[in-house]
Amino acid sequence: MSESEFPPEGRPVDLYLDLLRVRMAPADFALLLRMVEPVLEAMEEQRAGPIELSLEGAEGDNLSQEIRDEASLVVAVAATGRLDNQIVEIETEEDGPVRVVTDSGTAADPARCKEIADFISERHRQDEELRGIAEVSGLPTDV
Repeated sequence: MSESEFPPEGRPVDLYLDLLRVRMAPADFALLLRMVEPVLEAMEEQRAGPIELSLEGAEGDNLSQEIRDEASLVVAVAATGRLDNQIVEIETEEDGPVRVVTDSGTAADPARCKEIADFISERHRQDEELRGIAEVSGLPTDV
């Protein structure tokens, strides 16, 4: 579906949420909305800073992987305007399997997935190096 097919006030994320509403159990959809609403509001208001994509307590601890994945996809649609986002599981040396949201072209390209895995591994290595420097320097390491 091209952007010109959306109604003037329509956003791809609204279309995606409507599709999820039809497809998901009402209780699951309500949980999903509670997860993504703060993120979508912050994006719409163009607020900077970290925003949690999670629920507190037992409710958050018991979320299915499907709801977590759909929440990630909702945010990806809102950020990119694309409806072809997919979640792929990429194997990394340091962290094991990592779930990543990407476009369908990248998801289907093993070379691009390898580049992503390499980037994640390098980032992990850099984070550990910086954590070690902070520890030796007496700085907080939980950032």
